[in-house]
Amino acid sequence: MKARVYVTLKNGVLDPQGRAIHHALEGLGFSGVEDVRAGKLIELSLAEGTSDTDIEAMCRKLLANTVIENFRIERIAA
Repeated sequence: MKARVYVTLKNGVLDPQGRAIHHALEGLGFSGVEDVRAGKLIELSLAEGTSDTDIEAMCRKLLANTVIENFRIERIAA
């Protein structure tokens, strides 16, 4: 079984990486981009039977800084 964890900054938290990407896109002539928020994708290969509660605990304890980041879990059929 696999799960994907999407981690993004909460609204209101400054995103210097997103800002740099936005600036670079403008420099390349892409003027239609209004804002960029950068995040990360973590793909986990898990043993069958790993519960949603366990995956959420992994996120809260290690994979996301819940003070400034949100996370979303997506299970993927293998």
